[in-house]
Amino acid sequence: MNGRRAYATLVTNADYAMGAEALIRSLRLTLADADIVVLYTGAAPENSLRPLVELGAMPRLVELLPTSDGFNERHARAKLHAAAPFTKGGKPAFHTPLDNFAKLRLWQMTEYDRIVFLDADTLVIRNIDRLFAYPEFSAAPNVYESLADFHRLNSGVFVAKPSEDTFEAMLDRIDQPDAFWRRTDQTFLETFFPDWHGLPVFDNMLQYVWFNLPGLWDWNSVRVIHYQYEKPWQDGHDKTGRLKPLIDLWRRVYEGGSVDPDCLTNPA
Repeated sequence: MNGRRAYATLVTNADYAMGAEALIRSLRLTLADADIVVLYTGAAPENSLRPLVELGAMPRLVELLPTSDGFNERHARAKLHAAAPFTKGGKPAFHTPLDNFAKLRLWQMTEYDRIVFLDADTLVIRNIDRLFAYPEFSAAPNVYESLADFHRLNSGVFVAKPSEDTFEAMLDRIDQPDAFWRRTDQTFLETFFPDWHGLPVFDNMLQYVWFNLPGLWDWNSVRVIHYQYEKPWQDGHDKTGRLKPLIDLWRRVYEGGSVDPDCLTNPA
């Protein structure tokens, strides 16, 4: 393993531990050449982390950010979803928006030169070690519905350079009076790094592209699938039928199977 670079993900509950297990299996299948670190909060049951450790991941307990009571109230699930509702898809009950900010803790991991962060609801189907050569801050656009989406980043996959100075600057900025980050860490990172570097959309292919922009989906290029909104381990959500090939793919990896992306069929 390369001790100066790492893949990292965040686990905040047992559900996201399931996602992280599939993610780690996918990184192993693609022969990822880096440490794999799982940041986890106290809400994640210890027994849910055991499969991740058995796969060779290194768990790291992290605290939520020391934000004010007012900040925490504004970013609580009910308040945030009322102020900035999700109209394109459904967020599962285990989605806790305030926890998302804990991923900023990775900037404290200064034993690494570069970290590629992947949300626990992503799946890697081709090796992405080349991302370690990208600068901070690199992220793919938030594309899943139209060309207008290219103007916004998605924080499900990004490249970071750990630095205590950067982390302290983030803490100074994040909890200003009346601050409200409508898409939590994603909106904050887009603001904190206004000149963010764009990764190819194929490095963070959002699952809704499958049915909203099928002409953009090309298995010859897709490297990371991001299961935004509904999760592939949820039973019977209202998009199960439309996303069945992607759900089946996730389940195959989660259950220990392998994937040959060259044998997959593009959406009709």
